[in-house]
Parts: sequence; structure tokens; C-alpha cells
Amino acid sequence: MLVNTKARIGVFSIALGAYLPQFPQLVPEFKSQYAAFLKTLPDTVEIIDGGMVTTKEQSQAAGDLFRAADVDLVIMQLLTYATSYNMLPAVRDLDVPVVLVNVQKLKAPDYANTDTPKWLGELYACGAVGEMVADLERAGKRHAVITGVVEGGDPYVQAEIEDWCRAAQVRRRFRDTNLAQIGRPYPGMMDLYIDETNLYHRMWLYTKQFDWEKMWAIADNITDEDAIRAKAQDILDTFEIEGGGTVEKVWDMAKYVVAFEQWVKDEKLGFVASHYDGFAQGVAGKLDSMLIPAFSMLIKQGTACAVEGDIKVAMAMSILKTISGTGQLSEMYSIDFNEDICIIGHSGSGDAAISQAHKPTMKIVPVFHGKTGGGYLTQFYPPTGPVTYLGITQDKDGHFKFVVAEGVNEEGPIFTFGDTNMRTRFTCGAREFCNKWSEAGPTHHMAAAVGRHIDTILKVAKIFNVPVDIVTR
Repeated sequence: MLVNTKARIGVFSIALGAYLPQFPQLVPEFKSQYAAFLKTLPDTVEIIDGGMVTTKEQSQAAGDLFRAADVDLVIMQLLTYATSYNMLPAVRDLDVPVVLVNVQKLKAPDYANTDTPKWLGELYACGAVGEMVADLERAGKRHAVITGVVEGGDPYVQAEIEDWCRAAQVRRRFRDTNLAQIGRPYPGMMDLYIDETNLYHRMWLYTKQFDWEKMWAIADNITDEDAIRAKAQDILDTFEIEGGGTVEKVWDMAKYVVAFEQWVKDEKLGFVASHYDGFAQGVAGKLDSMLIPAFSMLIKQGTACAVEGDIKVAMAMSILKTISGTGQLSEMYSIDFNEDICIIGHSGSGDAAISQAHKPTMKIVPVFHGKTGGGYLTQFYPPTGPVTYLGITQDKDGHFKFVVAEGVNEEGPIFTFGDTNMRTRFTCGAREFCNKWSEAGPTHHMAAAVGRHIDTILKVAKIFNVPVDIVTR
């Protein structure tokens, strides 16, 4: 990604201090289990290690460490039975979910040859989970439980841990990067309007405002011809250009992309929402004509760029890109009632990573529909198979909500006038999907990703403490 972030995961384990002097062999056993557990966390996250906690004081020290690091998530390993005072001081002052990893070392007891330390050290983790959740509930903390076994490996446990780490990365990306708003939303699209201060308070995302006059001049100081040439080749490698493409044809576009990339790094931008509603001429007209492919090149590198000034769909695109590797702006396009299929897509910038059925295409059109001017139009070709849609909306009090659905993209004809579109079948049927999705009030834009991701989105929602409407899966 052009701007890299790394989730910070607070990790600690707990055991009952009263057991240790009674059964000294438990100390090396627990230390070994905790060390092995730490190695199961992916190297894509930064581990804030709270250690093995057996006293209230150790728990407080872990909490101080987690709070100072501004952790995005806490994962706690239950080694054996422990009272909840081992846990609560570590998480009391945090506003992140606590994931209780309840993994037993052995698959099953050797009943005749199991003594008390063997039972407590290798066969007992489950007894404390209910106590922990009860007290997390009373403390108003969000939580989740993962139960499994160490012996022989447990793919479910490993997948859940990695999924939570991906979800935590979304929080870190929202906190550590900024959103650039260029211009204003498309006039009259009031579903897109947003209070940037409320956005920061509720979703931790800070908005930087930019005028188009500044953007028109963004490439004026780009003189490194080697960098421009390399970026021109990158554009040619990314797009199939109608009528053939050459470095010379995309030279000016490449110059702007180089400038935009530097701008993204300088301003630490993870999100861009833009709309131009003027009469672009001269250098302004040149930039306006090539914004779609230029922003597509940024999306390819992890910066979510939304058209029509839609900040909320930029957030949805970034969430899907972060957790799945793909994030395409979309909206309801049409319904094929004969086939019971929804046609979903959008014009404008897109994610090359989602174009798995065909290399993205680029062509020049004389008119952008609904907008001034013309220029380069890009089309992306999502593959057949599972697809996830995510919309973000707000209620009357400014609280955010996620709206999600899973469907299946199918083969068949699509529109050919230059906009990305896909044929999605939903288990509830096209008519019912349109009714349910619309009733959830998700705004008219949503993001799309290859694969099924509702379970991960639910984890992201728990981290952000926002509700989720599941339309269909």
C-alpha cells in the first residue's frame, strides 16, 4: 500500500496464581504454552505483549501497556481456570473488543493417568470463559470467544485469530491515515452528505479538505522522466487501452499519477472522495479527463478513491480492500427479471485487483453521464463466484451502520458502454434483495469484493461498535 499501517494487538494469558505454588510444574508448562500461542499470531500485526498474568497487579501493568500503545484489539489466552480479576484490570480502560481464546492443549484426557496438575495444565481452559464474559458484559465491553485445541493443530482457531487481526487492521487504518475530500459531493445526493466532525468522533477518520485549484497544479513540479516512464508502463500493464496504448499516449496521465502518489504519501491518505462540478478547460480539463484511471491506479495500491464525493463508500471500499484485497465501488444498476439477476456496477474509478475475469479496459468517451466533460473511462471485470457487498449509512442521530449482503456473480451478458457491471444472483431473489437492501437505507453506493466476507465484516463492526444489517447471505 502507498501508506502502510499495522494493527496493534494486545496479547496476554491468564492463570490462577493460587495454583502455582501448589503445583510448581505448571509455571514452565504455562510459559511454554503462551510462547507457542504468540507464534500463532500473523506477522502482519504488531504484538503488544502483556505477558502471563496471575495477579491483579500484573493485569494492571498489562492494561497500562495496552493503553499506552493504543491497541486495536485484545486477545487473551486462557491457560487454565482463573478469576476475572486477572482479566478486568487489563481491559477496563480500553474501548476495543476482547477475544477470549479458549484452547485446550490436549484433545482428550487419558482418564486413568491424569492427575491434578495434568488436568489444570493441559486439559482445563473452558471453565473460566463464562465468568470472563459475564464480567465483560457488566463492564460494557465487547467480546468474542474462540474455543479449540492445540494438539494436532486447529485450523478453525487459526483462521479466527487471523480474521480478527484483519478486522483490527481496519481500525488502525482509519486511525492512522486521513481522508482527502476534493470538492463537494454530487449536488443533490443528500444521502452522501456527511458531518466530518461526527465522522472523526465515531469512526476515528480525519478529513482533509482540498480545492481543485490546488489539484490542477499538483503535477507541475514532476520532472523525473524515469519515474514518469515507469508509471506509464505500469498504466499500460494495468489497462487494455482501446485503439492501443503507448507510453507517449499516457505520458501526461502517468505524470499526474506520480504526483498523486507523492501527495498520498505526504498527506498520509488512505481514502479520497472527490467530485468536480465545473467547466474544466485548459490544465483543469486535462486533469478532469484522466481522473478516473489516475484514481484507479491509487485504488490498485490500497487508497480507496470514491467518485461523486461519497465519503461513506470510500470507507466501505477501504474496509473490503483491507480485509479481502479487493474493493470496488458499485450501485444497483438494473434488474434482469427474466433471469432473476441484479445488475450491479458503476462508472468511474475501480480496483484492478477485482478485474479477474478480464484485464481492465480504458477508452475515451466524449461525455461522462451526469457530469461535465468527457475523457477516459475504465471498466473492470469481476469474476464469477461469491461476492460481498458493503454499504455504510447513518441514522438520524449520526450513528453509523453497516449494510451487507453476499451473492454469486454469474456468467452472462453485461453492458458494454464502458461501466463496470456484474450479474449477481441472491438467495432471496432479485426483487426481494432490492426491497431489503433499499429498506436498510444504505445510500445508493456500496462497495464490492470477491468472496464471502460477512463474518469478517461482523468483526470489524464489533471493533467499531456499529450495528450491521445482514440483507442476505
